[in-house]
Amino acid sequence: MSPPVVPKRRGVARLWHAAGHSLDGLHAGWHEPAFRQEVLLATALVPTAFWLGRDWVQIALLVGSVMLLMVVELLNTAVESVVDRVGPEWHALSKRAKDLGSAAVLLSLLFAGGVWGAALWTWWRG
Repeated sequence: MSPPVVPKRRGVARLWHAAGHSLDGLHAGWHEPAFRQEVLLATALVPTAFWLGRDWVQIALLVGSVMLLMVVELLNTAVESVVDRVGPEWHALSKRAKDLGSAAVLLSLLFAGGVWGAALWTWWRG
């Protein structure tokens, strides 16, 4: 028995369905504690970026670093979900995939911390 054929959507219908999948992804991400913490942090940091940033470039870096962190967290969750879907048994490649995703989150967190730290340092020094 072959899988059902899904019709190719075009134009507005494709965009509409893609938006639905994106919203489903955000909903799924919300069930991850780390993503929820990052969203709550973003609700404080994004408005602060408009106060702290001296020009649009600084604001974009401050907001972008927070958004990048959330994107990487979602991608890490996707990798973990696929690995868990493959099977519950331990495998070196599964561990490697999960460790690489975790390292990507760590690097994006360090990047965001560095951007915000530099902006705060510049603001404090006047």
